[in-house]
Amino acid sequence: MHTIHSLPSVTPCEVSKLLHKSPPKSSSVDTIPTSFLLQCHESFSVIIAHLANLKFPTRFKTPVTPVLKNPSLHKSLPSSYRPISNLNFISKILERLFLHRIQSYILASPNFNQHQSAYRPGYSTETALVQLLDSIYHAADNGKATLLFSLDLIAAFDTIDHSILLHRLKPYTNLVSTISVLLNIFVIRFTLQ
Repeated sequence: MHTIHSLPSVTPCEVSKLLHKSPPKSSSVDTIPTSFLLQCHESFSVIIAHLANLKFPTRFKTPVTPVLKNPSLHKSLPSSYRPISNLNFISKILERLFLHRIQSYILASPNFNQHQSAYRPGYSTETALVQLLDSIYHAADNGKATLLFSLDLIAAFDTIDHSILLHRLKPYTNLVSTISVLLNIFVIRFTLQ
């Protein structure tokens, strides 16, 4: 198993497989048409693999456009908006490559909660509900009472000071450097506009 400090390098073969699975959708921010990139995937796989093995290029960090969630919401409240990021095709490929590496590391971590359903392959809100209902039915079958407490933390990550988060996580995990990288890759996009 790889550690977070020794994630495997991206190979052109891996990029080529990912390109084959990708839909030929283009975005207005694509400097290279996606259809051309997919047609010449052998050449571009080598270039994208090289990019993926470097520090994430600042050029691919694009600003996020805030979009009003619902026209009836108050326009002066930040919570009324959701972020929309229009990434170019190469950035989407780079994010998928990084996700594949970090996700396998996180899923193999002894700190990973096996009941986690979000952002986990093969799991969804449906599997979370099935597990919840199974636990409730099991408790009822055993004559136990069940109390369900639900908490919705809308944009919780946006409300925390990231430096405080890193400081608090430091004693508990060796992931602080990885979280810093994630903040660098993803959060900076939100602050560019």
